Amino acid sequence: MYDQFYGFREAPFNITPDPRFLFFSDRHREAFNHILFGIRERKGFIQVTGEVGAGKTTLCRAILDELGPGYVTALILNPCMTSSQLLRTILTELGIEPRADRVECLEALNRFLLDQLSAGKDVVLFIDEAQDLGAELLEEIRLLSNLETDQRKLLQIVLLGQPELRDKLNDRALRQLRQRITVRYHLTPLSRHEVGHYIQHRLQVVGANGRPAFTPWAIRSVFRYSGGIPRLVNAVCDKALLAGFVDGTDLLTWRQVRRAIRELEGDFT
Repeated sequence: MYDQFYGFREAPFNITPDPRFLFFSDRHREAFNHILFGIRERKGFIQVTGEVGAGKTTLCRAILDELGPGYVTALILNPCMTSSQLLRTILTELGIEPRADRVECLEALNRFLLDQLSAGKDVVLFIDEAQDLGAELLEEIRLLSNLETDQRKLLQIVLLGQPELRDKLNDRALRQLRQRITVRYHLTPLSRHEVGHYIQHRLQVVGANGRPAFTPWAIRSVFRYSGGIPRLVNAVCDKALLAGFVDGTDLLTWRQVRRAIRELEGDFT
């Protein structure tokens, strides 16, 4: 609705994990580099955690775009499934015809991994929302890491999840898996200063040319409400732009932001 008014090519604050909009704060850049390091050095297991809406999935999409033709990847977005379903889903994501029997599935996966090794390619499995994995599934994933030659791991595994994932992996029953995770990073929220740059970055991606502008007090209000969580920044800025459109203004102040927050909180009084 407000895109035409402000001259945007598209909405700047959608909450979809589009890597074009990834803002490389210091923390996001570090997380990005940690993941790439772990994959390229074949560390086996990589763990990235962060609060809901911190940008983990967007980061994952950016990594997928970064990896070149020397990598074959699979992305599991919803790991809430049984052990056999997870294994079959991994095969499907890798373009392998799932087998009816678990042993046959593992044999097919192992053959595929060896074929990719012969072709000079690495295989990387990304599992998002990994905090939802139960102990049985986490053990299944650990067993997948046993697929290896004498010289190297055949499958790199990246676990992305909320802070609960760290707590879950601290369980003594999962100590074998925890010991195999050699690359870890916890993604923290944006600072107030970074929130201002984040807003400007997303506006520039959609072609904003100096309008609209958020005042310093507006940015302060956005930061206060969002706590620096990108998804919440997107939500409040989207509503604030709508308020600015209704008011017919290019200058978004704390008033538009306050109205946006009230609507997000369901306060229509």
